[in-house]
Amino acid sequence: MAKLYFYYASMNAGKSTNLLQADFNYRERGMATMLFTAGIDERFAAGTITSRIGLEAAATPFDATTEIAACVADRHAHEALSCVLVDEAQFLSADQVDQLAHVADVVGIPVLAYGLRTDFLGALFPGSARLLALADALVEIKSVCTCGRKATMNLRVDAAGKAVAQGRQTEIGGNDLYIALCRRHFTEALGRRHFTEALVR
Repeated sequence: MAKLYFYYASMNAGKSTNLLQADFNYRERGMATMLFTAGIDERFAAGTITSRIGLEAAATPFDATTEIAACVADRHAHEALSCVLVDEAQFLSADQVDQLAHVADVVGIPVLAYGLRTDFLGALFPGSARLLALADALVEIKSVCTCGRKATMNLRVDAAGKAVAQGRQTEIGGNDLYIALCRRHFTEALGRRHFTEALVR
């Protein structure tokens, strides 16, 4: 039986690299795959999944209106797919995650979704929340805080490197905008009051 997997991590933990390696493994064995990535992320070429170590692959960009299950069904009708891989899965809607579950359960294609678990205030993204609820397997890709402990949180910083405690949930950026930290140092940098307020929203 095909499964829905959610690979989650903090920023800069190698999620895209892991996805591209998994895709390569399938294709090396002559198996067809379909890749999706968030259309909102325009740091690199549109419709491309790019890792920090230079790997990249073409992907279908998605936004809130994308019917992912229909896209997969259309492609699967012309070429038997062995796996569907989704980058930036935190930007999926709850309905799109339900569609991915349908792809695994009904169509019978394994789905590997990669993304952040929480935003810069420690709150769940809608897509991640639904994946945590529905995924058959939850796999943490580990990263390291500056103190050596496991990094689980994503601190947003301004141009001066100071913590940002308010703003839109989604703001695309890399090392210039986010720092991966353990919970202790994230809470200290953000301020316990802001962290607590985010948790009770």
